[in-house]
Amino acid sequence: MELDIAAVALLTLTGFLAGWINTLAGGGSNLTLPALMILGMPADVANATNRVAVLMQCIVGVAGFDKHDSLDRPAIVPILIPTITGGAVGALGAALMPNLYLKPVLLLTILTMSVVILLKPSVISPPPGTPTMSPKENRQAWWGLFAAGIYGGFVQAGVGFILLAALAGGLRYDLVRANALKMTCALAFTAVALLVFLAFGQIRWLPGLIVAVGTMAGAHLAVKFAVRAAPETIKWFLFVMTLCAVAGGFLL
Repeated sequence: MELDIAAVALLTLTGFLAGWINTLAGGGSNLTLPALMILGMPADVANATNRVAVLMQCIVGVAGFDKHDSLDRPAIVPILIPTITGGAVGALGAALMPNLYLKPVLLLTILTMSVVILLKPSVISPPPGTPTMSPKENRQAWWGLFAAGIYGGFVQAGVGFILLAALAGGLRYDLVRANALKMTCALAFTAVALLVFLAFGQIRWLPGLIVAVGTMAGAHLAVKFAVRAAPETIKWFLFVMTLCAVAGGFLL
């Protein structure tokens, strides 16, 4: 894999767009994974290498949301238990076998979310003042987080939609706080996945770090936008991204 100026520009730009999209919705890896593969990287190595950028993006995103008091710190541990467990299972699966079955599940989940946002937005975007719940109080949300961990550990692309469905739809967080916890979950299971991929020797650090420069910049600006934007703006951005993710999923 040769990294000339054009390749660096492609990886940085797609990383920036992915960092912005992943912070506010999900599906940014649908840009970075093809970019890595276009430059000659095998799919399994691209999947592993992409996690370097995702990890760095999540660190920036979580720190930014926490700085703006949008991260529910007491909820972190209960929410991370199912996501980390699922992430370890998914990463082992990704290291050992090709992705054959999870794509249809993801597309169905994203399509369902887009319909819900359009027809019954209060499900995914609770009104201000709605009390939140813990995973123990909503077992469906617990299993949703576990499933998100499996998918995120396996392939990453689009996992944000599953996490938002569990956090906003299941545990009733508003979209800003749901995105903060979503980034925390992604940070946790991405760290686990990186350790697994590192053990299997599937990470290419230089291109991963180049993508990370872009994702960190995108995440930084996206957090600033999220904490200032109206809830309706974030909701409709999420809706547009769900449609884009569904369309991109059918095309890829």
